[in-house]
Amino acid sequence: MNTENLKSDTDAEFDLPRFFPYLVRVYYRAVSESVSAVYASLYNLTVSEWRTMAVLGPYCALSASEIVERSSMDKVNVSRAIKGLRNAGFLKRDIDGDDRRRAVLRLTESGIDVFHSLTPKVSEVEQQLLEGLSEKERQTLIYLMEKVQQNAERLK
Repeated sequence: MNTENLKSDTDAEFDLPRFFPYLVRVYYRAVSESVSAVYASLYNLTVSEWRTMAVLGPYCALSASEIVERSSMDKVNVSRAIKGLRNAGFLKRDIDGDDRRRAVLRLTESGIDVFHSLTPKVSEVEQQLLEGLSEKERQTLIYLMEKVQQNAERLK
């Protein structure tokens, strides 16, 4: 059977390299790999572990579900990140002082040191990624990304 005859007109018009969801994925991978090269090479952190550290920062104490809410990661990735960070000695689990039933997570002294070591390095990568864009172009990029995100949220 000749499959060429089965293609519709819309199939011929579909251009994957220009398909917006595909491009977002390509951009995400390029950006993510650029940043992850820093924390993976220096501290052997995964993307999820770094993102968890970044959400917590040096002063924040959050539950695992709060990390999920603030990180754009799912429960499984957050759970793995927590386990990896605890095993590395970068994260500790405490009982909330106000609600004894609630466990909170915070960076250890070592985790805070790693966080402070990495933030200028990942910020430098961010600057390199945005190199050549004017401040107005950067603001426009953020504005357009937020607009697309809002559109995507409405489609859920």
